[in-house]
Amino acid sequence: MNPTQQYALVTANYWAFTLTDGALRMLVLLFFYQLGYSPLAIAMLFLFYEFFGIVTNLVGGWLGARLGLNVTMNIGLAIQVVALVMLTVPTEWLGVAYVMLAQALSGIAKDLNKMSAKSSIKTLASDTDGTLYRWVTLLTGSKNALKGVGFFLGAVLLEWVGFANAMWIMAGMLSIALTASLLFLDGSLGKSKAKSKFSEMFSKSSAINWLSAARLFLFGARDVWFVVALPIYLQTVLGWSHAEVGAYIALWIIGYGFIQAGTPKIMRSKEGRNPTPSTAMKLALALAGIPLFMAWQLDANPELIIVIGLALFGVMFALNSAVHSYLIVSAASTDGTSKDVGFYYMANAGGRLMGTVLSGYIYQVAGMEACLLFAAGFILISAALVLKVPNSAINNRN
Repeated sequence: MNPTQQYALVTANYWAFTLTDGALRMLVLLFFYQLGYSPLAIAMLFLFYEFFGIVTNLVGGWLGARLGLNVTMNIGLAIQVVALVMLTVPTEWLGVAYVMLAQALSGIAKDLNKMSAKSSIKTLASDTDGTLYRWVTLLTGSKNALKGVGFFLGAVLLEWVGFANAMWIMAGMLSIALTASLLFLDGSLGKSKAKSKFSEMFSKSSAINWLSAARLFLFGARDVWFVVALPIYLQTVLGWSHAEVGAYIALWIIGYGFIQAGTPKIMRSKEGRNPTPSTAMKLALALAGIPLFMAWQLDANPELIIVIGLALFGVMFALNSAVHSYLIVSAASTDGTSKDVGFYYMANAGGRLMGTVLSGYIYQVAGMEACLLFAAGFILISAALVLKVPNSAINNRN
């Protein structure tokens, strides 16, 4: 198979996984709310999902370089099938510890799959003609759009076939994707020519380290108000129904994904050059102003400020995230790309975990305005950190 066909297969695997990932999250949210769990208690079910994402990205990058990205991608698909089948047991078996274990496996699977897909593009695409930039943003954006579709899929499956049958359907779908991957994905994809040492899973590149620190605060800024605080605020303060909350968030994620996929066209420069760390810094400064304004004006018209503010935040955050995703793949070492990408997405998972915990705590003790102010502060920190990345680390010839 040629590089374009390999990219198509990697993308198809990533899409199939993402659909189940989004659907699983919505299924767990809705099903356990029906069982009487509070929103904060449900959010705690996902803590292991985020925590094990940190560990997986760190170790998975080393495994990808040592064994090949086809191996880590296939392991991720297989683990997700196991996690889904675990949740087909009778309802009385679905205690907190058991579900957290299943979510931990799903978190491991998600980040193995994500790291493998993002890293493989470095091998398949050129950075000098803009192909790498376009393929990275397309993969990232389409993934997020499909995650939103997965939210809808989860709600529909729960209503039509029930929780356990939904798990069986998704496990069957992923098994087909796994079979195709085992048969056709290049076995040498992303495999380091030099024998990769375990100690090398920690990045020694200053550019990767600064990008990783910036990513941690960027995603912490999103989740500190989006993950727990926003759904609770929409329900308790604005009086939205569960269906309205789920539909709005799903549509937001789909729109966010389309913006990411279209970033190269939206951000096209007059010189035709790819983004630089300075681009990421300027985007972050523009993004920080949105939660600051929302916190200032929230009491004046809460519903209008939340709806319009979240839409604007989604557009600017999508551009920020897509540019970050390009910068890390461009700056990563060609031999053993997955080590650098895995380290970077470990920081991404750390930001999500930090944001999830703080979202529940800050909202509980200080309210939505405080969550928005924390988001703005984290974004400003991210802007300062990404400016530390040397332009020479990015292949910007186009």
